[in-house]
Amino acid sequence: MPDSRRTIAVILAGGSGSRVGLSIPKQLLKVAGKPVMEHTLAIFQEAEVIDEIYIMMHPDHLDAARRIGAKFSKVTQIIPGGDTRNDSTKAALRVLGELNPPDTRVMTHDAVRPLLDTRIINDLVTALDTYDAVDVAIPSADTIIEVNDRDEITAIPPRGRLRRGQTPQAFRLGVLQEAYRLAWQDPNFAAPDDCSVILNYLPGTPIKVVEGADHNMKITEPIDVFIADKLFQISSTLAPPPTDAHAYTEHLAGKVVVVLGGSYGIGADIIELATDFGARAYAFSRSQTNTHVENAEEVEAALRQVYEEAGRIDYLVVTAGVLNIGRLADVSMEDIMSGILVNYVAPVVAARSALQYLRETKGQLLFFTSSSYTRGRAEYSVYSSAKAAVVNLTQALADEWSADGVRVNCINPERTATPMRTRAFGAEAPETLLSSRAVALTSLDVLMSALTGHVVDVRRLDPGIGAMSRSDHEAAAIIAALEAASDDPEGHAF
Repeated sequence: MPDSRRTIAVILAGGSGSRVGLSIPKQLLKVAGKPVMEHTLAIFQEAEVIDEIYIMMHPDHLDAARRIGAKFSKVTQIIPGGDTRNDSTKAALRVLGELNPPDTRVMTHDAVRPLLDTRIINDLVTALDTYDAVDVAIPSADTIIEVNDRDEITAIPPRGRLRRGQTPQAFRLGVLQEAYRLAWQDPNFAAPDDCSVILNYLPGTPIKVVEGADHNMKITEPIDVFIADKLFQISSTLAPPPTDAHAYTEHLAGKVVVVLGGSYGIGADIIELATDFGARAYAFSRSQTNTHVENAEEVEAALRQVYEEAGRIDYLVVTAGVLNIGRLADVSMEDIMSGILVNYVAPVVAARSALQYLRETKGQLLFFTSSSYTRGRAEYSVYSSAKAAVVNLTQALADEWSADGVRVNCINPERTATPMRTRAFGAEAPETLLSSRAVALTSLDVLMSALTGHVVDVRRLDPGIGAMSRSDHEAAAIIAALEAASDDPEGHAF
């Protein structure tokens, strides 16, 4: 018998896209290089508390849902939706009831809310330990007014008690089934969401509200597509860290890592750490191997050399960069062209040269950007714009190469103690900077992950909790364990 402690996410993707004026449903629109629904499914796939995913899809687009759903192991059902949201819910409840006991936890979520974070999912599951129905909402920053059919104000409710509802919503299956059983007996039944059905037809059932998030937006109008794309561009992802230092050796041993720009700083640390974890690591740079990373022939020769020697290339990391600060009108054309070539042309050259090798290994290409990519800064015009271009390149290639199984991501480190930064800004207080080894370790986390198309922030401080984040605190612990193991012939530190 199925385990009632399981949690099933039902992704509601029955919309036709008519409100955004397109010929395809909005859940299939591409945002940040992927269909909206694929972003949404990825969140539930990665959430540890979710056991299965059901997709309710518009009947005309089931094949697209099957293609996308095939990428996620937790997707077990793809169900044709009905003409209305209530018809779709009826179909979902029929399948849920056939396959699961009444105590099963069910979470319903709009497929077109692709910016959900797992904190909300975890909060919902925790609340179901006490409540049979849970909603997600955020305070209203705007005054809400009530109007009549002539658009005249009839009431202004106190804003302090008003909330803006979101999804997911979570329920015990049996409670949701009973509420809808009663609702379907009402000839005037119509409901905008599942919690309203509980409220109206099981009025004695308390509905807990957990805090949502402003960025958990729903793509409904044409402008929402643009906003969501920009939010994806400036949002960051935390690299999923391995559970312990063993995982690095287990994953990286025997892999081949190539770093363009690996002579010092973060690149050199990636080489050192990858080697310590058992990978074969190769560094190429102008100072080390006379390899100009913006030169296609030289990069192709470098990768060919590695392939002939090692027989494979699993990861290519591009850390090369130059930072020339100054007002655009005052900077020499030589420095301008150097900034464009190294900071942007080099990643393009690397991508073109590496695909044939990464396709063989289902590997990953990893770029580096800068926090300045989100907003152009005075005296950083060429650098900032090149780093913004690298982010767009990351997202575009992740989409282009998805069919080949090649992942593309981008690291966005906070201010980091590197020779390049020291040359530009001079000596700075060490406690205000990330260590380059911490950034290098997070880079390995990303290489080992299933992420693609993401910008991954690395921060010294986590602004959400005001404490040391993985970047320095946890990285220091793992690096210490690695160094301890190197002093222990039997490797007991691991």
